[in-house]
Amino acid sequence: MTVPIRVAIADDHVMVISGVQKMLSGCPDVVVTGTYMNGEELLRGLEQQLPDVLLLDIQMPGRNGDELAPVLLEQYPALRILTLTNFDNTFYAKNMLHHGALGYLLKRTDHETLIQAIKTVYEYREFLEPSMKQQIEAAKLSKLPSQHPVLTPREKEVLQLIVNGYTSQEIGQELHLGQRTVENYRFSLLLKLDAKNTATLVKKAIQMGLAG
Repeated sequence: MTVPIRVAIADDHVMVISGVQKMLSGCPDVVVTGTYMNGEELLRGLEQQLPDVLLLDIQMPGRNGDELAPVLLEQYPALRILTLTNFDNTFYAKNMLHHGALGYLLKRTDHETLIQAIKTVYEYREFLEPSMKQQIEAAKLSKLPSQHPVLTPREKEVLQLIVNGYTSQEIGQELHLGQRTVENYRFSLLLKLDAKNTATLVKKAIQMGLAG
């Protein structure tokens, strides 16, 4: 008898968790071992029971998925992370993959694609939402920015302070964030705005009207 793949779900919407559980309930190859509605619940839960695959939302209360992913993988290197999100945006996809996620899937996905994605990342292979894969490949071919970046409220705050000339330490003091968290935000912004350094980041942020 084949041992089922242990899956945990981290999302701050009860309906999403219930929907995913229902989609997976008829699959004998997969078993849901835990559900979590925020980053702190997730961190505590994984200490008790570690799944094979984690379905991780990007935006959650407290700590976002791109912040949690590297922390989780540092603590649990064997964990496979499959991003499950509403963000149909290549910036987020590339950001999550850079932070260690093996897959990127949209919440509007169908049952078969969800199962396929889980099985693919379980084997430590990358899985991209088909439409997202096409967008990323098209962007590579055109060598043009694929989409205008969508920033979270916190990212906008950090970006404005960077434009204002604040150091990471000063940003941390201003927003009551740890140094590592600020650096994660800074790196995420560099990736989303496709900037190689802070000077380019500032220039693009002003050009795009993301900061003044």
